Amino acid sequence: MLTGNDSLVTEFVLAGLTDLQELQLPLFHLFLMIYIVTILGNFGLLTLIGLNSHLHTPMYYFLFNLSFIDLCYSSVFSPKMLMNFVSKRNAISYVGCMTQLFFFLFFVISECYMLTSMAYDRYVAICNPLLYRVTMSQQVCSALSLAAYVMGFVGATAHTGCMLRLTFCNANVINHYLCDILPLLQLSCTSTYVNEVVVLVVVGINITVPSFTIFISYTLILSNISGIHSTEGKSKAFSTCSSHIIAVSLFFGASAFMYLTPSPTGTLDQDKPSTVFYTIVGPMMNPFIYSLRNKDVHVALRKTLKKRMLS
Repeated sequence: MLTGNDSLVTEFVLAGLTDLQELQLPLFHLFLMIYIVTILGNFGLLTLIGLNSHLHTPMYYFLFNLSFIDLCYSSVFSPKMLMNFVSKRNAISYVGCMTQLFFFLFFVISECYMLTSMAYDRYVAICNPLLYRVTMSQQVCSALSLAAYVMGFVGATAHTGCMLRLTFCNANVINHYLCDILPLLQLSCTSTYVNEVVVLVVVGINITVPSFTIFISYTLILSNISGIHSTEGKSKAFSTCSSHIIAVSLFFGASAFMYLTPSPTGTLDQDKPSTVFYTIVGPMMNPFIYSLRNKDVHVALRKTLKKRMLS
């Protein structure tokens, strides 16, 4: 698939976050620290969920998948980004760029639908607690997770396939720190109309459908919570949803701003901060968002540390 393009460009140059030399080393240390925290946080959460049987529930099954996605997601572009901060020539091959684009889109779209599955899980847990075990069976959880990865694969294939049909003549400097759709479209010397339509349709679906589903889920959840008379019951219900609401707001807010707002030529520098939020900050924050106020995770961590100390 990657060798069928008639492009004259054999490699691209990533412009990075900034061209100011005095910022390269500080940014390298900052994003290296963020990447290490991301890896340790998500891998730690994966390990805790895997080792503790009391966390083998639908909610933590989806959280396990979310941590796996974030772990892979950040590793698609972070190592290359870090290398570019300290190297003189930030080149990436054409094949490498298209591969990075595919896996970046695959994981980001999969995360959209995994967050949606988590919202549905919270809806069932709060609105239909007596039917929770039946409704969120292992088969249902597996089907929802598989659907998230399938949607990621379909979306990534659509975008990457359309990108492979373009020709890149002379311009090869990508005004970004990764191979993303919009910066690449600006470099094409052939018509990008089809690609732009695909972006509007596929990105629109992958943001609108999950956002609408999550909105409906939380509307029903809030309606149900308003009927709870005890303050303790309301507080407990809100606490089970607050982490997910924060993660959803961070992810969907930044991605919608990046892809669904008009971005004329030359304004991609303004979009880089929003991209940083959902590509770098989000995967780092998710393990902490879901674990800091989570008593089950605290208990699992204490048990695991205790076993390690006794062994």
